[in-house]
Amino acid sequence: MGVGTGTKKMANSIAAAGDEGFGGIKSWPERIKTFYNDTRTEMRKVTTPSRKDVQATTTVVLIAVFLFGLYFWIIDNVIGRGVDYLFHMFTK
Repeated sequence: MGVGTGTKKMANSIAAAGDEGFGGIKSWPERIKTFYNDTRTEMRKVTTPSRKDVQATTTVVLIAVFLFGLYFWIIDNVIGRGVDYLFHMFTK
């Protein structure tokens, strides 16, 4: 697929979407057909990740979630203890 082909499809999609008035009603089926064809073309480019890729990504996400949770737990405790200290200091 060359540069001209993709640009031509994009121009046709934009032209179909730009109709107004009664022309918009007539072009509705054409716009749906264009959208459907563009979607099918893009879906043909999609590949399913391998099991190894999914496991690696899942491991990274789980580690990141654990580390962020730990970080926010520490920060929450530090801020909470600081606020408690200030309350005790000012209420004496």
